[in-house]
Amino acid sequence: MLVNSEGHTFTAGDVWDVICHGFTLDLSTSLYLLIFPFVIALASLWWDNQKWQSLILRIYYALIATALMLAFIADTSLYSFWGYKLDGSCLQYLETPAEMRASVSGFYMAIRLIILFLGTYALWWLYSHIRLWSKKPQNNTAATIIDLLLIPVFIVGIRGGLDESTTNIGQVYYSQNQFLNHSAVNPVFNFFESFEKTVSEIVEYPFFDDAKCQALLKDCYPTESILTDTLLNTQRPNVVIILMESAGEVFSKAMPRLQQLKQEGITFDNCYGNTYRTDRGTVCTLSGYPSFPTMSVMKMANRAAALPSIARTLQHEGYATSYLYGGDINFTNMRSYLIATGWEKLHWKADYTNKEQKSAKWGVRDDITFQTLFQQICTADTARHFLMGYSTLSSHEPWDVPKTRRQGDRETRKQGDFDEIQNAFSYLDDCLGNFVTQLKATPYWDNLLIVLLPDHGINYKTFDETRQERNHIPLVWIGGAVKSPRHITTFCNQSDLAATLLGQMGLPHHDYRFSRDVLSSNYTRPYAFHCYNNGFSMVDSTGFTVFDLNSQQMIVGDNQSAVTLGKAILQTTSQDLKQLQ
Repeated sequence: MLVNSEGHTFTAGDVWDVICHGFTLDLSTSLYLLIFPFVIALASLWWDNQKWQSLILRIYYALIATALMLAFIADTSLYSFWGYKLDGSCLQYLETPAEMRASVSGFYMAIRLIILFLGTYALWWLYSHIRLWSKKPQNNTAATIIDLLLIPVFIVGIRGGLDESTTNIGQVYYSQNQFLNHSAVNPVFNFFESFEKTVSEIVEYPFFDDAKCQALLKDCYPTESILTDTLLNTQRPNVVIILMESAGEVFSKAMPRLQQLKQEGITFDNCYGNTYRTDRGTVCTLSGYPSFPTMSVMKMANRAAALPSIARTLQHEGYATSYLYGGDINFTNMRSYLIATGWEKLHWKADYTNKEQKSAKWGVRDDITFQTLFQQICTADTARHFLMGYSTLSSHEPWDVPKTRRQGDRETRKQGDFDEIQNAFSYLDDCLGNFVTQLKATPYWDNLLIVLLPDHGINYKTFDETRQERNHIPLVWIGGAVKSPRHITTFCNQSDLAATLLGQMGLPHHDYRFSRDVLSSNYTRPYAFHCYNNGFSMVDSTGFTVFDLNSQQMIVGDNQSAVTLGKAILQTTSQDLKQLQ
């Protein structure tokens, strides 16, 4: 709580409340860890070998001390990036440690390794000086009976009482301030509770019976386009989809060239991101498939391969398909997903020189990869239409970009108000603007449709999951294929791009069960649905609602109808995912 206090307002009383409300999880976790020493203490009554008892316990204490310090350091470090507690989902990223290290500096890692070593040793030293018995009992039989009578105390303490419900994360939630709720959650308990869900892959949400669920979602997801408004000059443009890393609308002031492009093209003013991670947002965009609170579909190779995709649909129409990413395309199973869903050629970090590969922590800088994309467009086979996908990467921690924003003739860094995050998005904006300027001067612009949107939004200052602005994203169509500038004000998700684009191209999209053509006359229930770690939010013309799945309560808004609809969406989409093969 204190480590991540920046940007969060709380009082000394809040600290005490957090300690009190989090006590049950702390107690449960402590009792779990005491089971082994308790068994050794019980055995020592009949097995008098202090040397072996001491050795076994010292090894156990070393393991526990290491685990506790790892959990503490991981939790406090990741929270500032992710905005939620340590859970089993972090294990997905251990497969690509280089990509994880790219988010932080060497100094950052060194400090945490030092804290890990010193903290582990301190805990181990303290544990090792705890004696099993201050005085060995005279009557072993009586002591054994007393110890056995303590077992129910362990059970009650671990399960959190005698009620039907057992200890869970939601029981410590007490405030409308999510930071305080998160602070009350024991990271070790949270990790192991979530781990079971992560390992089993599919988390289901059985809120209603099937008939009621279907009734609630009636007309929510039409799978055909009817009397669609026409926005393009042609039904067969060359298409480029650019996923701008983390570029939510909260950074609009840092991206003036993108704002200018909005006036030149088609802008979906009320578009919202489905999710909070790149692997999830990529699937939402390219496959028109929803996101989930704790599951990454991209990581489920067999299920991801069964998804529809814009690439596969256009491939069947004769389009050449390719994807460009300047980082490690194996990260979070990205390569497998792209190949399985119809992307014929993949271009990634390995295709660049060693110097270019090291130009940024995550891989190849955006100015370099934007130039690659420009060359690919200009050298594409004119005998075939093409679809190109591209994920940027520089606007990501650690925000290492070769640019410093300027105000007047002085650098903002010298003015003391330098913001490295805003600076990274300003750099992305420059790269994008230069790329578009280059393309406009070529004949390839005339039949080109460029779709601009981010993969997801991020927490920034006060903008977290309890703020509507956090997940508001730009969705902009530009290029010579655009008939005229337009502003589409209906509420929608990034996952609606697939059906909307295919509708404009006169192509069926029945396979995209959860993607909606927002320009079709049968799009009569406009809303945006977003999932975050163990929660979801809804936004429509009536307002903004956030529901927390841990506490099973609304934490923003009071629209019960929105919560009911959100639950029905989660139930239906998770059932669909389970059946996907």
